[in-house]
Amino acid sequence: MEEKKLDINSIIGFALIFGILMYMLWQNKPTPEQVAEQEKAKQEQQTAEEKAKEQKDAIVTTAEDFSVETVTDSTKLEALKSKLGAFAYSSTLPSASATETLVENDVLALKFSNKGGYLSEIKLKNFVNFDSIPVYLIKGNNSAFNINFGTTDSRILNTQDLYFQPTITKNGDNTVVSMKLKVSESKFLEYRYEIKKDDYMIGFTIRSQGLDNIINSSQPINLDWKIKTYRHAKSVSYENRYTELIYEYEGGKDNYLGQSGLSEDTVDDVTYVAFKQHFFTSILLADSPFKNADLKSENLIKDEEIDTVFTKSFEAKLPLELASGEINKSMDWYFGPTDYKILNAYDRNLDEVVPLGWGIFGWINRYVFIPTFGFLSSFLPYGFAIILMTILVRIVMSPVTYKSYVSQAKMKVLKPEIAEISEKYKDNAMKKQQETMALYSKAGASPMAGCLPALAQLPVFYALFQFFPSAFDLRQKSFLWAEDLSSYDTIAKLPFHIPFYGDHVSLFPILASVAIFFYMQMTTGQQMASQPTQEGMPDMSKMMKYMMYFSPLMMLFFFNNYASGLSLYYFVSNLITIGIMLVIKNFIIDEDKIHARIQENKKKPKKENRFQKKMKEMMEQAEKQKQNQKRK
Repeated sequence: MEEKKLDINSIIGFALIFGILMYMLWQNKPTPEQVAEQEKAKQEQQTAEEKAKEQKDAIVTTAEDFSVETVTDSTKLEALKSKLGAFAYSSTLPSASATETLVENDVLALKFSNKGGYLSEIKLKNFVNFDSIPVYLIKGNNSAFNINFGTTDSRILNTQDLYFQPTITKNGDNTVVSMKLKVSESKFLEYRYEIKKDDYMIGFTIRSQGLDNIINSSQPINLDWKIKTYRHAKSVSYENRYTELIYEYEGGKDNYLGQSGLSEDTVDDVTYVAFKQHFFTSILLADSPFKNADLKSENLIKDEEIDTVFTKSFEAKLPLELASGEINKSMDWYFGPTDYKILNAYDRNLDEVVPLGWGIFGWINRYVFIPTFGFLSSFLPYGFAIILMTILVRIVMSPVTYKSYVSQAKMKVLKPEIAEISEKYKDNAMKKQQETMALYSKAGASPMAGCLPALAQLPVFYALFQFFPSAFDLRQKSFLWAEDLSSYDTIAKLPFHIPFYGDHVSLFPILASVAIFFYMQMTTGQQMASQPTQEGMPDMSKMMKYMMYFSPLMMLFFFNNYASGLSLYYFVSNLITIGIMLVIKNFIIDEDKIHARIQENKKKPKKENRFQKKMKEMMEQAEKQKQNQKRK
């Protein structure tokens, strides 16, 4: 084998190449000015990188402002096309990043996510929660908004996984945010949001352009909306009691899902779905009804003794229909307070979201208590407005109280005579009943007359029971020691939790319970004095005594976690009622005069009405049948 030797020509060649390289390096050496500029650029780049790390939320206005690496690698592009089909184009745009667009009006601060195109954060600028933290309806992935659809190339896509391109324009004084999921520059699925200057209602439209050959019309297109509601109030149990999913259907009817652990329902012709919290609400309204809606509500609070972040989870699945192969659905969003005045002003039946009671109870609240309280609170502090409204209610109801007391006084005067009838006919129950009814008829008295006025007050009682927990104006308004009239007042914290009572002591329920006890003592004493003792009947006096102690105790436990404004009302109401009854007893009603009037009425012939005649005939018939059976 021939030995390899280093050729002289090779050495010369290497030397020449080395020399040329050294010459080129010397020629390309930067000048001192170029070195200074490079150092300056390096410093600016480092400063920009540090600033980018400090900036957590990007405020974006147009797609041109995004700084995202565009997909240029052909392998990556083909992989996207394989996965997304025609919608791969959206991921090649600079907007294909998890960036957010911030838009504000006077009452809302909104963030729109490029990924999914939906509202990723909603802050109510004028409100804070019980811990003085701004109220967020949506923040930190507690909400999801997605359209699930099929494509003509056999794919199932979810908009929450795809990238939208944002643009912001003006429509008069309104701000328009357009989020487009693009197939090309002229073909897209668009979410269009129109934000007014000072309004909680946002115009919202979902429409497509040029997608008639891309969206598969033979498969369902479902809009899915979900929210886990944040806790905003001091009492999580009280707030959760008024947190519920409400919907309108069939042209104006409204209903709600239950408060149980898990509630589901499917409803036809739905025009709005409200994810209602106690004092704040998120509502999706449609200009034309959704064909149906699958609704779901889940209670997330398993133990009310444990501090919690979320109260309930709400879900709504709504179908979107195609027209000529395209989507075009006009809707509105409402994100704001559950305030009757604000919701009612939209004239879209949204006042039904506020739980004012059904039938006559809601009517009393809408047309009596809300206007009255609104007028009083316009010039009085809220606590004094409650007191003055309570006084007005008791004055209006005082004739009913008077009538009830007079009826009880009549029964008290008749008690000796009823006792005589009971003794005289103790062996003949039918005759005893007839004579007793005859006495009542002649005297113009009735044992039911004392109950009917009390029943007449029930609509007012229940209406107010619904009014105070729903009165948004009371939220975070203080009075005396109560920091918030819409929540419980606290004078002491307990180191332990009492079932049905809580871990605190509220003073207004205690005062209301004491007032109820004295009120019950007065009314129960009067009723026991007028109640006839009848053989074979249960001892009513014992039952009344039980009620006298049970009612205040129930008030004490039940209202300890309720709105202090409600307890204030009951405290003042019972004080006024006690005062009215004392005035009636000591200055208006004279039992001797009542007795004399009864005796005069007994002497007058009393014409029986048709009902009394019928009752008398039935009783006589029953007595005859009883006598015939004894003879047999």
